[in-house]
Order: sequence, then structure tokens, then C-alpha cells
Amino acid sequence: MKLHVNGSEREVDAPADMPLLWVLRDLMGMTGTKFGCGIAQCGACTVHADGAPLRSCITPVSAVEGKKIATIEGLSADGSHPVQKAWAELDVVQCGYCQSGQIMSAVALLAKIPSPNDTDIDQAMSGNICRCGTYPRIRAAVHRAAELSKA
Repeated sequence: MKLHVNGSEREVDAPADMPLLWVLRDLMGMTGTKFGCGIAQCGACTVHADGAPLRSCITPVSAVEGKKIATIEGLSADGSHPVQKAWAELDVVQCGYCQSGQIMSAVALLAKIPSPNDTDIDQAMSGNICRCGTYPRIRAAVHRAAELSKA
């Protein structure tokens, strides 16, 4: 099947019911998207399908055929995306395992609500779990990314 990932069309030989996460990681070598829980509860596997956040661990690859898929690798090669810059500037990451999913959820939020308030952020990010508890830094980084996006 053909997938449109990070601006490129790629052909993959995968069973239709194979989770998108494993197609990305194992067949395409894109290891930025992480496996966390396998039941769409932690958010570590978040990618975008046509701009909307999607839990790739439970999404069969056949469900995204024809859609534009974006992964953490597709944001920017040099870390220049406003959300990536804000994350680095505010030193959000502790262990870092959940952060690609956190960043992808933040990017989707800012595309929908360019100037979110704390409630908007909390609601949009509520499906992403951070075992290190960096939630205050994540919220601050989303606000900072909103500022950087306007510059």
C-alpha cells in the first residue's frame, strides 16, 4: 500500500491490520514515534493524520491510506519548528520518552487554537501521560510556542 508520510509518498508491504505505529517504526525506520501502552491511553504514539492527532498504536495502517501522515521526524530536520524550539528553550524534557507524542499533540492544538489558554492546553494534552510529571513545563512550552508562532 502507498502511504503519504512527512510529505513523501512511500510504498510499504504490510498487512492491512498492522498498527500504523509498527509500520512507521519497523518498516519505515521512523523511531521517533514511541510505543507506550498499546491501548491508546498514554499518547506516546501520537502522530497526525490529515492534521488531527491520532494514536498510531491502535490504528490499522489501512485506516490511513490516502491520508497525510505526519510524525515527529516531519516537523523539522533541525529543530526549528516553534514547538520544538519552545520545548528546548524551556527545558521541558526529563526522560524524554513521551515527548514526541506530547509535541505532536501540542502542534495539533496550536494549529486549531493559535493562542490557547490553560484550559485549552489541559484539555488537548490530557491524553498524553508524562511519568516524570513535566506538565507545568509542557503547559509553559505550549504558551511559548504560541508566541514563537506569531513572530
